[in-house]
Amino acid sequence: MSHIALVTLVVRDYDEALAFYTDALGFELVEDTDRGDGSRWVVVRPRGTTGTGLLLARAKDRAQEAAVGAQTGGRVGFFLHTEDFAGDHERMRAAGVRFLEEPRHETYGSVAVFEDLYGNRWDLLQPA
Repeated sequence: MSHIALVTLVVRDYDEALAFYTDALGFELVEDTDRGDGSRWVVVRPRGTTGTGLLLARAKDRAQEAAVGAQTGGRVGFFLHTEDFAGDHERMRAAGVRFLEEPRHETYGSVAVFEDLYGNRWDLLQPA
């Protein structure tokens, strides 16, 4: 095994999630395939990378709907690395991304916690 290819993120709606990840976060759409049963295979990842992507999977039942926005129990569950912390932080704020704190400069790097459109917590992180 060489790497993790995809991580599933359960969402309410494909199009609203796709808009957030591509417009507000600047991710690129890798694939959007109709599966013929009302579901789609929607993959996004940070623009210009070939690493791990997010599979945006629409909730299918009440149990999955209850998990939308709480997939990591309120903890930061996703870590978005950047080489331009200040620039990406400002671009994301201007696009309406909700940051939960002001940027911090720790021994491991510059970091600020933000929420996606469902309330999942992410770190925007420029490693030291």
